[in-house]
Amino acid sequence: MTVNTENFDRWIRGEFVEMNTALEEIYFAQSDRSAVENVGDSIKKPLVDTGRSFILQLLKEGNTDEGFDSAFDLLGNVGLYMAACRRHDITEPSRETLSPLTEASGLALHLGASIGVTPRFATSHLATHNLARSGKYKSFTSLRDESLFIENNTRGIFAYKRAADALVRILPLGISHPVAYDLLTDARNALLDVAKWNEILFRELNTERFFFSVRPYYKPYRVGLHEYRGANAGDFCGINEIDLLLGLCNANNISYSQLLVDKFLFMMPDDQARLRDCMRRRSLLDSLLEELPGSQAQPWYQRNARMYLEVCAAHGAAAQQHHDQLVKRFIEMPSQNLPASRLTHITASGPPLEVLLKSLEKLRDLRMAAVRDDIPSRHRDIQTLQRSLR
Repeated sequence: MTVNTENFDRWIRGEFVEMNTALEEIYFAQSDRSAVENVGDSIKKPLVDTGRSFILQLLKEGNTDEGFDSAFDLLGNVGLYMAACRRHDITEPSRETLSPLTEASGLALHLGASIGVTPRFATSHLATHNLARSGKYKSFTSLRDESLFIENNTRGIFAYKRAADALVRILPLGISHPVAYDLLTDARNALLDVAKWNEILFRELNTERFFFSVRPYYKPYRVGLHEYRGANAGDFCGINEIDLLLGLCNANNISYSQLLVDKFLFMMPDDQARLRDCMRRRSLLDSLLEELPGSQAQPWYQRNARMYLEVCAAHGAAAQQHHDQLVKRFIEMPSQNLPASRLTHITASGPPLEVLLKSLEKLRDLRMAAVRDDIPSRHRDIQTLQRSLR
């Protein structure tokens, strides 16, 4: 890090967190916890001004060409600053055609373009690429519920990545290989871990604190002229690799492929490359169905097909758990108590809440291979495999 980068990083990890936390305590003590306009201005002004002063020094310094890791980390810090300004109503994309944070926008656009990612903070900045110093990682606030969310979300992401890594390794071996069974078992166990971390969040995360004090930092905000959707916990390739490799989702499905296109630049470049490669691969489900007529009686088929179905069941259960417990409790239900005027920008991804929930339901049902004729569910094919087992 350069001196200017180090100074900005120190502020993001220290005073920035303190100011955000102080503002959250003020908001949370109000009768209307969603009212942030013209509240806490004595804290908001130094937050904006101090962040701008650091960014001005970085702009004067220019491109120091310290490599991807340094640039990505700096982009995250600029993004955290811009996201906090959005959260505290210092910026608001619907009333702007150009971000008022001109210096931050300029630096974010430069960094994003140079390393091939979206020019705003993404999930990986607070999860998989969130460098801890002396045991302390970056966050917006020091609230317990934000720590619970970041830590268990990160654990869940890595569990999904472990499952995807195991499934990818089957491809050069083939589904009939004896070691494919071991890799399928690894994938199943990793997906069971996803459910474990989801359950901890469901049990320990405070609904009100998450909805009013954590989630608002993930809203869309404008960088320069363009409004970018908020960071999403699914912005990594692992979960989609699992969808595609298991054959539960298909990149030719227009709604699913749109989801992939929308998230590409929110992922790390190596994740982007992995997902592109996965989109051209033959799924394990199609491989098993192709083997079925002549191999049903063979031990390898019975063993590997059974474990494949266990992987699908674990993936579907985690998807159902996420939607029916986490989304319902922490997004849908709290939203019902808000006045209509507060629902306009409630979703991190941008569309109205009803639209988002319907799309998430379809995604859940694809991953569960649910009985539905209005989406390309693989329910019948999964049933075919189940009937082939002895």
